[in-house]
Amino acid sequence: MATDLLDEILHKGLNLNASDIHLEPREEFVRIRFRVDGLLQDDKPLHKNRQASLISRVKVLANLDIAETRLPQDGRTTFKHLDLRISAIPTIHGEKLVIRLLNRRSALMPLEALGMTPEILADYQQLITRPHGLILITGPTGSGKTTTLYATLSQLNNKEKNIVTVEDPVEYQLPGINQIQVNPAIGLTFAHCLRSILRQDPDIIMLGEIRDSESAQIGVQAALTGHLVFSTLHTKDAQSAVTRLEDLGIKRFLIESTLLGVMAQQLTRQTTGGRIGSFDLWLNRLPHHHLLLHRRQPLPPLPHQLRQDQPLPLPRPASLHQH
Repeated sequence: MATDLLDEILHKGLNLNASDIHLEPREEFVRIRFRVDGLLQDDKPLHKNRQASLISRVKVLANLDIAETRLPQDGRTTFKHLDLRISAIPTIHGEKLVIRLLNRRSALMPLEALGMTPEILADYQQLITRPHGLILITGPTGSGKTTTLYATLSQLNNKEKNIVTVEDPVEYQLPGINQIQVNPAIGLTFAHCLRSILRQDPDIIMLGEIRDSESAQIGVQAALTGHLVFSTLHTKDAQSAVTRLEDLGIKRFLIESTLLGVMAQQLTRQTTGGRIGSFDLWLNRLPHHHLLLHRRQPLPPLPHQLRQDQPLPLPRPASLHQH
């Protein structure tokens, strides 16, 4: 049965500690792949006659329209202690599904459990107590940016703070925090949400990702008007975040006035298996003069601790200085 088959696939993904499961229709079979430690690995393929029932079962659980096979769809469901995010797209051999496995326990991790070195952790914990400004988390897809953001918000969450997030999608539900799921299909975009929550008397705003010029402008404006704003950027290192903001139309003087710091993180595979990460924190020491980013060098690595693999290149803009 499709129910038993799906349970078997999900259990295997759970046991492998996979981040994603790919169900890929081919002409004569269905390819099953698991993303483990950042790389996809094949599992035993399924007979083609099991494709329709398996895909339909996933779509039913995720509240997707099983009759709609021509357009992409997104949904979510749960499995044990996991939240599952489902993405369906049409291909020439049928609908391809990707199931992202999100461990709810990861959302409740304290900052101390992320593996930052003591110096970086101390600087970051001090940074996030600032009353207003912009703090960015950067890194490639799958590097743990959302986990860092959620751990940050969990630490800041108390009865004296009004915390609002705008996400696409909401990956984990955080107790006591107001989370908004964007829905472009009805006009509820990042920018629309941001404009609205500025009238909701927020103390802290988390924007899941700065995606375009409009969301960048509103995020910076929120930071300028007395709010503490957290967001992410897809840049390879910390100093590239400044260049990216300028590419999105943010004037240099506004960046200097609002950007408090940038946490860059990435995960790299270990020869012994698994992945290890590195954090690099840049701090804007002179937020109303020249943009001076101060880099904290991590301490030597401890077992299973996030480490710095190599120094970052010097920033390109002439007004950036490294200590």
